[in-house]
Amino acid sequence: MVTLPTRVTIYVKDVTNITGRSERTGRKLLALIRKANGKPPHAFVTVEEFCAFTGIREEAVRPFLQY
Repeated sequence: MVTLPTRVTIYVKDVTNITGRSERTGRKLLALIRKANGKPPHAFVTVEEFCAFTGIREEAVRPFLQY
């Protein structure tokens, strides 16, 4: 059985699946997280940063990540 590695970054589609919000709202949320962490606009957002910003536990987020 092959095990897939867990993803470190989170994308807009993941945010829409987790929150149930629109794609545009997901983009805005990721932009807010980047700004709060002092990252440039093109930088990746990690799952840990997303969880810390939103207050959602990582165990609840991981099942929503698409590989």
